[in-house]
Amino acid sequence: MNAPLISLRAVHKHYGDYHALRGIDLDIRQGEFFSLLGPSGCGKTTLLRTIAGFEDLSSGTLMIDGKDMAGVPANERPTNMVFQSYAIFPHLTVAQNVAFGLRRDPRPKADKARAVTEALAMVGLEGYGGRAAHALSGGQRQRVALARALILQPKVLLLDEPLSALDKKMREQMQVELIRLQRTVGITFILVTHDQEEALVMSDRIAVMFEGSIGQMDEPEILYRRPNSRRVADFIGKMNFLPAEVLSVGRRIEVEVAGLGRGEVAPDQAPAGAAEGRAVVGIRPETLTLLFEGETTDRRTIDGVVDEVVYYGDMTYYDVRVPGVAEPLNLSMRNMIGRPVLEVGARTRIIWDERSLVLLGA
Repeated sequence: MNAPLISLRAVHKHYGDYHALRGIDLDIRQGEFFSLLGPSGCGKTTLLRTIAGFEDLSSGTLMIDGKDMAGVPANERPTNMVFQSYAIFPHLTVAQNVAFGLRRDPRPKADKARAVTEALAMVGLEGYGGRAAHALSGGQRQRVALARALILQPKVLLLDEPLSALDKKMREQMQVELIRLQRTVGITFILVTHDQEEALVMSDRIAVMFEGSIGQMDEPEILYRRPNSRRVADFIGKMNFLPAEVLSVGRRIEVEVAGLGRGEVAPDQAPAGAAEGRAVVGIRPETLTLLFEGETTDRRTIDGVVDEVVYYGDMTYYDVRVPGVAEPLNLSMRNMIGRPVLEVGARTRIIWDERSLVLLGA
C-alpha cells in the first residue's frame, strides 16, 4: 500500500488552558477528497490550519509527502487554502486575482498569462479574465478563489467551508463542480464543513470530530449506515433511537427493541461491539415504511397513529406514535403518484426490517 500523502500522529494543540486538538491520528491519501466534519468548535478548522502551517502544533508530528513539517512555514508547504471569505481583491480584475500567487514566479509574462487562462478554464470561467472582481456573483468569486489556489499547482488544496456563503441551489451546484474539479486535477482536497449532507455528497472519506477528537472516520456510506456511536449517528442525518435489551451475543445478536419487539441482528450491525444488557438501537427514517390502505405485506409491521405531518413536495415526513415508545418515530416517505398524504390522527401500520437496525450500546 502506498504511503499516505498526509500523516498526523498524536497531534495536540493548546491555546492556553483550552485543548483544541486531542491526540489526532490521521492519514490522508494522494488524490483523495477528504472531509473534516463536525459542529462548531470541534477543532476541524484548527486541524486544517495546522496542516496549512498557520498554526503550530503543541505536540505530535505532521508529515506531508514524506517530509516533517515541523518549522516549515505556510508559504513553503505544498498546500494552498481557499478561505470561507474567498479573500478576493475587489480592485483587481479576475485575471489579476488569479495571477496574484504568481507574482514571484520567474516565468515569462506570456507563460503566466497562459497559466491564468488554463486555471480559469479549469473552473469554468473562460473569458472572464478582464471582468472586475467586485462585479462577480458569489459562485463566481468562489471559482476565482479556486483558480487562484490551483494555479500554484499544490499537492493539497485546503477548503475552509468554501460554500457556506452561497444559497442552497448555488451550493448544490458548486458541490458537483468541486467533485468534477477534484477528479480532473487529481490532487488531494481537504474540506472543512459542518454540513453533513455536503460531506456525504462530496467525500471519499469523512472524519467526524467532537471536542478536538475524531469520533469516527470512514467512507460516507459506512458512516451513515453503521455509525459507531449514538453521537455520530445523531450528527449524521436523522435517526430514531429506541431503548433495547441485548438478550444474547453469538453469531447473531438477539435483541428486544421497545415498540418493535424481538429480533436478531448481524455482528456488523453493532459497530462498537455488543454485550448482554441494556442498549440503544438506531433506525433511519427512510428504512421505515408506512403501509397504506389496501396494501398488504408479509414483512414485520407495528401499529401506529400519525402525530405530525411535514410535506416537502418530493417527500413527506411523518411522526408516528407507536405503543411502548415514549417519543414518536420519524419516517420519510417519497410522494409517488397514487400515494396519499396521511393526516394527523390517521391510524397506520409501519413496516420495519431487522437489517435496518444499528446497535449503539447503552
